[in-house]
Amino acid sequence: MVATVETISSLERRITVTVPLKPIQEEVSQRISRLSRTVKLSGFRPGKVPLKLVEQQFGPQVRDEVLSSTVERTFGEAVEENKLRVAGFPDIEHKPFSETAEQFEYTATFEVFPEVQIGDLSKVKIERPALEVAEADVKRTIDVLLRQRATYEAVKRAAKKGDKVTVALTASVDGQEVESTGEEGIQLVLGEGGRVPEFDDSIIGSKAGSDKTFEITYPADHKPEQLAGKTVSYNVIIKNVEQAILPELNADFARGLGVEDGDVEKMQAEIKQSLVQEVDKRIRAKLKEQVFQALIENVTVDLPKAIINAEINRLMGATQKDLEQRGVDLSNVTLEPSMFEDQAKRHASLRLILSEVVVKNELQANADQVRAMVNQFAQSFERPEDVVRWYYDDSKRLDEPAALATEENVVSWVLAAAKVADKKVKFEELMGNS
Repeated sequence: MVATVETISSLERRITVTVPLKPIQEEVSQRISRLSRTVKLSGFRPGKVPLKLVEQQFGPQVRDEVLSSTVERTFGEAVEENKLRVAGFPDIEHKPFSETAEQFEYTATFEVFPEVQIGDLSKVKIERPALEVAEADVKRTIDVLLRQRATYEAVKRAAKKGDKVTVALTASVDGQEVESTGEEGIQLVLGEGGRVPEFDDSIIGSKAGSDKTFEITYPADHKPEQLAGKTVSYNVIIKNVEQAILPELNADFARGLGVEDGDVEKMQAEIKQSLVQEVDKRIRAKLKEQVFQALIENVTVDLPKAIINAEINRLMGATQKDLEQRGVDLSNVTLEPSMFEDQAKRHASLRLILSEVVVKNELQANADQVRAMVNQFAQSFERPEDVVRWYYDDSKRLDEPAALATEENVVSWVLAAAKVADKKVKFEELMGNS
């Protein structure tokens, strides 16, 4: 085999491979000979079919199989010999087998993985959120838990924030109805979120039996997109108003949260511990987000089209699957590759950068770090030991914790090089409630 490499562009390469024809012809003859011993054709007993007839019937298929295996083998050897890292699938071209004489020649055009140039990370500025969980944060969390377990009773007064209301509504855009709850209506807790505040504000102050008509103009970036930038006219009938009755903070409430002996102080301590763990998780997530952004901004990398296209296809597939699971009729949805291109480039860039950083700096997670990540996953389950056992029953299940532990190593490596400053944050800000 003789292979020559041609550089087409910064990422494109073309290999021309020449292989002696005689070994290929010999392999074809041997396969046909073996096939003749077992092949079945009408009018002949197994193993008695004339070799010439077998050649006529199966020769083209056998030749294609031998050529394919030859190309696959020799291409792999040529790539390894020239130390090339192939990105995507090569485009193979060759003359018909019948036109070859003493040599079989083919060309393979493909992209290679790019060189990753890491910039000066010492100039990168990272803000590390600083927060200690206070008793007020514990109390606020308990208040949320109390509200989640509230019961409701009907009242005759006007609705206010925190009340549960039953409403029947219709919504229209440009005179065309776009939503209706029907006569039975739906129940909403005013001020609970998940809707634009203007909707709840328009209902607050209304009594049961009242009829409200109002308009809301949704912002241009509103989700779902169907309402973005639209002015929606609502007609709302308030059918019922109920006020919340919070449970008492006592032993029964503690037992309801899993504290078997009903010790309220123990419950509060467990809630605080859970908050401390969640705060630590959020801080690490914020740091990782900044580190990954810093790597993207400070690393030069050309992206192969094959990698971008593969990532676009992955994102489109994941989006389609998500829509199907949510019951969306995909016949009314058009997913275009261009919709995912920017996101695909970011994901592909980050993966290449992380791979390069990990390999060059030997940051692959070790067994102890993977075990620590598995233990962290298991903490939130009632029987952590069962979760740990499940992960280690199949080594493939360790891929995710191993990848996350490796990412933590990358974060630590970047933080050691960057300028890191602590920044005090409020509990609500870190937890995303503000």
